[in-house]
This record gives sequence, structure tokens and C-alpha cells, in this order.
Amino acid sequence: MRRGVVGRQEALGPPTLPPPSAPQTVLKLLVAGEGRCRTGVLIPIPQYPLYSAALAELNAVQVDYYLDEDRAWALDVAELRRALCQARGHCRPRALCIINPGNPTGQVQTRECIEAVIRFAFEEQLFLMADEVYQDNVYAEGSQFHSFKKVLMEMGPPYSTQQELASFHSISKGYMGECGLRGGYVEVVNMDPAVQQQMQKMMSVRLCPPLPGQAVLDMVVSPPEPSDPSFTQFQAEKQAVLADLAAKAKLTEKVFNAVPGIRCNPVQGAMYSFPRIELPPRAIQRAKELGLAPDMFFCLRLLEETGICVVPGSGFGQREGTYHFRMTILPAAEKLRPLLEKLSQFHAKFTREYS
Repeated sequence: MRRGVVGRQEALGPPTLPPPSAPQTVLKLLVAGEGRCRTGVLIPIPQYPLYSAALAELNAVQVDYYLDEDRAWALDVAELRRALCQARGHCRPRALCIINPGNPTGQVQTRECIEAVIRFAFEEQLFLMADEVYQDNVYAEGSQFHSFKKVLMEMGPPYSTQQELASFHSISKGYMGECGLRGGYVEVVNMDPAVQQQMQKMMSVRLCPPLPGQAVLDMVVSPPEPSDPSFTQFQAEKQAVLADLAAKAKLTEKVFNAVPGIRCNPVQGAMYSFPRIELPPRAIQRAKELGLAPDMFFCLRLLEETGICVVPGSGFGQREGTYHFRMTILPAAEKLRPLLEKLSQFHAKFTREYS
């Protein structure tokens, strides 16, 4: 098992082709075929748009499986099976993507769920892609991050010796880089050595990440040890950042759930809330007249009238007839509360206007 360091770098001078993300590299290895033999990849809905965009670029088939909003965006193996069986009629499913903690939904999977997913992937001969870039950002009481590799190894043979897995981590998320620094790694398990060699080759012919990203990545995978002089300060700063995010996650849920027409599941992890909003029929009709998704219409009006920028749920995928938006919990606490209240007041005004 090896780690391949990947990242992004802005070109200086003539335009150059940026390196792909690690998930894009793995997908490129897996995608093949035409027509009914095209590769299908199961991705969660809602999902981080990297996956839908990468699959479209590679001419692969996006196979949607829905997370259960009524159970705090839980993953259900029965839903995986439904999506897989339906997809086999028009493509050849070869991979299953999991985002844990979730983006944009913020859920954290239980160990029992991860074991069930591994068994499912093993039985159906699916390559597992575990997007775990928010693994350090877990806030909800009773929630705990479990890595797919660790669970896989503890399950023992035949899973630990045969199930193919690629797990991803990044410094640009969580408490380390917070979207400013770019770099990350993919670790592959049980991949055929010849295929892994081709993956190394694909990464080697592209640009490397910028030096600061590589330096921070080294610190992420090798944090200070208890015997190091910086250990106490490192732990204190890390815990302070995560405790602050946990407080803001709880505040976001509390404020939104006090507003009629907005429902927000607990933000168990990651850096976002993904509340569901009720929109009046007249607003939905007006959006259609403008050629916009209803939640896009809402988000544009919100931006124009308040200056608050959020991302419509239609950009991530959602069940038909439901509307959401994604909002980060990163703003400082003294700015977040008035922002949440301002957004809530706008929703009430918007609802009155189109009722």
C-alpha cells in the first residue's frame, strides 16, 4: 500500500493542465466500456459535485443512491441495493463512493453502517471509494469517525484481504488548511499491483502540489508526539478550533429549527448545514417562469437582498419536490448568529411575499 500525494497549483505564465484530484485519478482507472457496458459509479444524493462532474467528463454513468433525510441523512444498504439493481439494466456498476462525514449533509456513519457497506461492496464486487476528508470534524454527541480501512482490516478475511478500497484525505478541509492550502493523499488497499503502478504513473506525469501544501500534509500525517515541545500547544489549538466548530454546528441547527418552514438535521460533522426549506407554490411557479430551480431562485433573492451567499440544494442533488441550501458553519460565532437570524427573517419575508 502506498500513498500518492496529489494537489492543485495555479499556473504561472502559460496555461498548464492542472493535476486531477485523487478521486478523479481513481475513477479514470475504473471507467471503461460503451453503451450498456459503460462503467457505473454509485454516488450519494446529495453529493459533492466533484463526483458528478468527474463522471460526466469520463463518460461514465452516475448511479444515484439517496441518503435518508428523515434519519439524519443515514445511509441504507437497502437503498444501495435498489440503486444497483436498477442500474444493471443500462450500465455495468463497478464502484461505490461514500462521503463520510458527509458533504453537504454533515452526517457521520456508524461503525455498523460501515461494516454493512463493506459486506455489500464485497458481495456485489464493487470497488469502494471512501471520501474521508472531514474525518477530524466530528461534533455531535455520540458520533465518532471510523475509517473504512480500519473497519475493513478489523473485519478480517475475506474482506480485509480481497475488498478493494481507496480512501482519501485532504489538508484543505477540517482544522488544518480550511480551504486555503491544497494537498492530499489517496491510500489504496488490495489493489492489483500492476494497476497501482499505472496509477502512480498517471500521478507522476502531472504537476505536483505547491510546496506549502506538501509541508502541511507532512504535518497532518505526522502530528506532534507527546514528547515533542509543540505537542501541548498543538493539542490545545486543535481542540479549540474543533470545539468552536461544534458550538457553531449546534447553534445553526437550533436557530434554523426554530423557524417555521425550515428544518435542519443535526450537523454531526464536516463544515456545513444542509437545511430543508418550504417554498410557496407561487415562488416555485415564478422560478419556473425564470428558468431557475426553485431553491436557486430563493438563493439568488437571498443574495440580492441580504448579501448572504449560500448554495442551492439542486447543485448537490435532492429528492424530487424537496428544496435545500448548503451553508458553511465557518464564520466567527459573533458573525454567525446575526447571519442565521437575517437568513431566517428573509425566509419568512419570502414566504409572505409568495403566499
